[in-house]
Formats: sequence, C-alpha cells, structure tokens
Amino acid sequence: MFKAMIMLSRRADMTHDEFVTWWLHEHAPLASRLPQVRKAVFNVAGEGHEEAGIDGVSELWFDSRADFDAAYASDIGKETAADSLAHVSGRVRLFVTENVLVQES
Repeated sequence: MFKAMIMLSRRADMTHDEFVTWWLHEHAPLASRLPQVRKAVFNVAGEGHEEAGIDGVSELWFDSRADFDAAYASDIGKETAADSLAHVSGRVRLFVTENVLVQES
C-alpha cells in the first residue's frame, strides 16, 4: 500500500477555524472522490499548530504510487489540487512507508 501525507498551512487571510471549515466541508468531499483512493484521513492540527505553521495533515492511501499519480492526473484530481492550492499558503507532500507498532483491537 502506498501512503501520501500532505501537510497544509492556511492562507494568511484565513483563520484556523475558517481553514478547518473549508477543508472538512468543501475540500474533503473532493479528495474522497479521487480515483482508486483506498483510505483518506484528515487530521486537524490542534494545540501548537501556530508554532508549527501547520493547520492540517491529510493521509491518503492508494495501492501504488502509479495509482496516486493517475488520481491527481484525472479531472477530479486536478480539481482537488487546484482547490487546495487556492486555500493554502504552503503544502508539503511526504510519501511514506507506514510501520504500525500497535494495532487497534
């Protein structure tokens, strides 16, 4: 499984609360429609987010990097990326290998 983590910083003219409202209620429905996405988790930054300069971290799972690339090359992928870039001042993508140490029971 391929996992992308995307760290987002809101636009300077948005409050954290405005960012969260946009991200969860407007952007998340777009991201959830990405082709071949297996799982999507949006983590809203809490205490200390001002110091870190990060307002949220999304986690997106695909079967492969090729599926991720194809998803963002699609029309909905382009719309999702454009919507994100219109609302953030910074976006950092990390492609990670997940190592689960404790599993839910």
